[in-house]
Amino acid sequence: MSIRLNEDQEIVALIREGLKQKDGYCPCRFEKKEEYKCICEEFKAQMADPDFEGYCHCRLYYKTKD
Repeated sequence: MSIRLNEDQEIVALIREGLKQKDGYCPCRFEKKEEYKCICEEFKAQMADPDFEGYCHCRLYYKTKD
């Protein structure tokens, strides 16, 4: 397994700016809940799934199966 940033640098810059504005919480979600703190619980579960390959909710990170 490996985790990388999205290859689209515009998306990365946009999401990082949103993370700054929301104190590290996912900018794609309305609520500031601990499970939405980047790296969110949803993506941590996806990282633990050996069959998952794809982007996190906000598309900042990508997990490969290798």
